[in-house]
Amino acid sequence: MGRMFLWSFTAAMAGLLFGFDTAVISGVDKLIQQQWALTDFQQGVFIMSSALWGTVVGAMFGHWPTDHLGRKRALILIGWVFLLSSIGSALVSSPYAFAFMRVLGGLAIGASSIAAPTYISEIAPSGKRGMLGTIFQLNIGFGILLAFVSNYLVGSLVHSPNAWRIMLSINAVPAAIFLGLLLLVPESPRWLLTIKGDRSLAEKTLALINPGSDTRQQMAAIEHNVHASHSKAKAGFFSTYRFPILLVVVIAFFNQFSGVNFVVFYAPRILESAGFGAHSALLASVSVGLAMFIFTGIGMALIDLVGRRTLIIVGTLGYIVSLLLLGYAFLTGEMNIAWMSFYMFLFIAAHGIGQGAVIWVFMSEIFPDQYRAKGQAIGTATHWICAAIITLAMPWALGSFGGGPVFLFFAAMMVLALLFALFVMPETKGLSLDQIQRKLIGDK
Repeated sequence: MGRMFLWSFTAAMAGLLFGFDTAVISGVDKLIQQQWALTDFQQGVFIMSSALWGTVVGAMFGHWPTDHLGRKRALILIGWVFLLSSIGSALVSSPYAFAFMRVLGGLAIGASSIAAPTYISEIAPSGKRGMLGTIFQLNIGFGILLAFVSNYLVGSLVHSPNAWRIMLSINAVPAAIFLGLLLLVPESPRWLLTIKGDRSLAEKTLALINPGSDTRQQMAAIEHNVHASHSKAKAGFFSTYRFPILLVVVIAFFNQFSGVNFVVFYAPRILESAGFGAHSALLASVSVGLAMFIFTGIGMALIDLVGRRTLIIVGTLGYIVSLLLLGYAFLTGEMNIAWMSFYMFLFIAAHGIGQGAVIWVFMSEIFPDQYRAKGQAIGTATHWICAAIITLAMPWALGSFGGGPVFLFFAAMMVLALLFALFVMPETKGLSLDQIQRKLIGDK
């Protein structure tokens, strides 16, 4: 189990880079806007949402390197792109060059959302798949926390208009560590068997992952389901897998229409709009990253015990309560830094234990082996398209309507998400990948 954890953690470090890259922009937001004298619209297009449009492309096409290069080589490519983006975005001299470098980082985020969860789901045993898969989201939470803490420290210690360059460059360090650790992990045996067709190496890797187990029996079960899914797919991928496709699209849509990226990207701006100084807002936003990390860890401990669906229901209820409190605070003006920090902490806690813990695990386990990356790409692309739209629109929405109506809108969306979790979402706890395929698709 020790090696399995190390391999899963290494792949999940892509989540740390993803989380840092996503959240670091909140600290450089207003610094860059002031330095380059950008309008709110320009800020939304070139600074805040540029990475997310890259992420959309990475999510739409990230299944290609994941399938054609292999899970491991795709992760290596992602690590190099993160390294280039973090250094490049810190050195640019115009918003256009900045947007280009952020798009590169976005490509890596989108592809990592497919490659890392896919790899982990394919090496993990059924009873530990949820816990090991959640390491990816836990690392996203740690990356967000690291970004908020480093933004606060750099903002406190470096009194320069160029402090944002230091904030952005820090992600190069974990990117280099990630690339080094990837040398220690094996390729996914399911990819080796079902896509590359290397039975010998697949059997050796399965034996390495599950020493003492009957690897030939495992390979026979995998191959049986490959043939069954190929036969089913002759009717067409979208018609055969319409229910799993519906599930990943809807869960991804609601993940973003909870408002999570709005809170993560704009935590300092939200708090400043509530009347707090820039320094206090950066400090308070650290609680957002702390909550993400702590409660994703709790979700990680519970996901294989209580199940994916239960965590989604609990987390969605937490979303609704915290969003209503935030909306009420903005509408009434009854805001102080302690209560606003608590409401945002509660919101991120709900995300960490619910959607945060579940989404990447769930999307990576409900498609058969040879279509896993492709199916997950559909859900991941939906996730990031919604994220990009929300991030692009938020500076305008905050300026036009204020925080109250925005938070109440997200609360209404979460009522719909609760209905989805209660009446549509299936439970996959404790089932093997092959059993899930039979449950959702009806393969025999």
